[in-house]
Amino acid sequence: MNTVLSELHFLPSIASFRHFKAADKILLEACENYQKGSYRNRCYIVGANGLQRLSIPLEKGKNNQLLIREVVLNFHQDWPRQHWQSIRSAYGNAPFFPYYADELMPIFTDPPALLWDFNLALLKTIFRLLQWDKPIHTTKEFRTQYEEDIHDIRQQISPKSYPPNGTYQENFTAYPQVFRERHGFMANLSILDLLFCQGPQANLYLSENSSS
Repeated sequence: MNTVLSELHFLPSIASFRHFKAADKILLEACENYQKGSYRNRCYIVGANGLQRLSIPLEKGKNNQLLIREVVLNFHQDWPRQHWQSIRSAYGNAPFFPYYADELMPIFTDPPALLWDFNLALLKTIFRLLQWDKPIHTTKEFRTQYEEDIHDIRQQISPKSYPPNGTYQENFTAYPQVFRERHGFMANLSILDLLFCQGPQANLYLSENSSS
């Protein structure tokens, strides 16, 4: 069984989902410490004004020394409502937004207290919308290396190594996007972009652009 090992990102990028598509089982790194400047609490979408970053605020403290499953979300500002408004503004006119929005909106309306739980709820929902039955497991201890049959993509996909619309964008087949005529095709956004714009065809896209 082909297993991919990954950190748990916030609404992961298409690059991550290319690996997930090629795998039979997903193994999430649950025993790492939180790392700043990563996709763990940020994602990218494209709206009327171009590329837009959605960042989840966290409670102040030494998050880099916290176990990823213990990182607490900061709700001093109503960022869940703001994020959902940004998503709706960006994709309200996408062909498949009406079919999927009702599944995702409740997670933003009533988010859990922990970053891990929030990200996992979103990931499981997206898997369901893609009609995937791939099992999702979590690590029980932190290990720097795994057996050869586990495809380890930890530390490979980050805003620095795999930024949205980076120089490698030719590796991603273009597809219709809501604001493509205004901004051109933007590669490797959050999976939401592909899902809302392509619907069931997202699976075909991920298969044709899969990473093994």
